Amino acid sequence: MSHTVFRFLVLVAAMLLPPSLPVAMAGEAQTVTLDVPGMTCRFCPITIRKALSKVPGVIQAKANYDSKTATVTFDPDRASVSALTKATANAGYTSTLKR
Repeated sequence: MSHTVFRFLVLVAAMLLPPSLPVAMAGEAQTVTLDVPGMTCRFCPITIRKALSKVPGVIQAKANYDSKTATVTFDPDRASVSALTKATANAGYTSTLKR
């Protein structure tokens, strides 16, 4: 089979798949809140948010100075709470799962 024919068949197969198929195969997003008691200034949340956003599978990360927490939405098939707490620790902020 030539390369051109193969590419054509892949394209046709992609067009025949239902558009919702990739979404149905992905893990359902999970949201957790982390306690981050080491925030000492208004710039700390920026550093924490950036560190969490770099974790593969993180969809959204927010950090709040007033409550000293970070709220993270992620794909549990690609990320874990331990990966999130490791990311904050590597940025200089220990964190734990808020219960």
